[in-house]
Amino acid sequence: MRIAHVAPLYESVPPRFYGGTERIVFYLTEALVDLGHDVTLFASGDSETSARLVPGRDQAIRLDPRPKKSEIAAHLAMLCDVRERAGEFDVIHFHLSHFVHFPFFEHIAGRTVTTPHGRLDYVDLAPAYTRFPRFPMISISHSQKRGLPDANWLATIHHGIPVDAYPPAYEKPAAEPYLAFLGRLSRDKRPDRAIEIARRSGLKLKLAAKIGDDDRAYFHDNIEALIDGDRVDYVGEIAEDEKAEFLGNAAGLLFPIDWPEPFGLAPIEAMACGTPVIAWNCGALPEIIDPDLTGFVIDSVEEAVAAVPALLQLDRRQVRAVFEKRFSATRMARDYLAAYMRLISAPEAKAS
Repeated sequence: MRIAHVAPLYESVPPRFYGGTERIVFYLTEALVDLGHDVTLFASGDSETSARLVPGRDQAIRLDPRPKKSEIAAHLAMLCDVRERAGEFDVIHFHLSHFVHFPFFEHIAGRTVTTPHGRLDYVDLAPAYTRFPRFPMISISHSQKRGLPDANWLATIHHGIPVDAYPPAYEKPAAEPYLAFLGRLSRDKRPDRAIEIARRSGLKLKLAAKIGDDDRAYFHDNIEALIDGDRVDYVGEIAEDEKAEFLGNAAGLLFPIDWPEPFGLAPIEAMACGTPVIAWNCGALPEIIDPDLTGFVIDSVEEAVAAVPALLQLDRRQVRAVFEKRFSATRMARDYLAAYMRLISAPEAKAS
């Protein structure tokens, strides 16, 4: 099958640091190539891929040191390139946010599929989608679809990562155990909850997280004073090759979010390492965590603190086994291939 993937230009594929969407695009395109398909990736020029790379701009936007950049212009130029080459592909798979590509491809909507990687409850999204109802969509969780229930949903496909990306760690580390927080130091991610849970449970907390420009005020006002470098340690924004050690040596991952998370990549990265998860009952997390097997889904700080002793007793080999069964990149790629086949077999796709 000839498949095009169109990635956002904010981060490279894969991202050097934080960037869940681009990381999933990388895992998916690599798995599709491994399965023998002809894959073209439209992404930033500093991306690394086994697919055929078509650069949308010379480098990813976020780490580009040049002061004057236009995210809109960069994506519009890339979409023009995709449209000019649309006849080369059986399926064009978009990973862009807020439907920016819809006006470019309305004439071949039936040969496209869109995976939104963010929340869908923005007030402007539903009215925009009603203008383009023919575009097939694939959600990354059942929870995500609630923001746009009347869309042309083709499938729900949970994320996956390569089984060899994160070697599991089954033995308890010799050093004092710690809880881990991985992601962004933002209000939605609630690092303050993680700090309180660790403090009340008597365990150390290590925070490996990005501080985005929009999050600096929140970090300064709410989090910075709580970091003492001992019981609460901020280790910075870690690179991909540092995650396995960080997560594998942790007693557990805290994912105390306060927003309708569309999926949550950090929990399955932890599970790949054999590390169990305590996650808030928000968004997709109840779909991801298997209670008493891979962690616990809770509703309060008190419940989280009470769950820590049980978390420490979970079988890390069982956590890894569940990850391999439910969240491998190969499983994800096969699920997408099945959706592609349904798409191109539909009458609308044949007429496009």
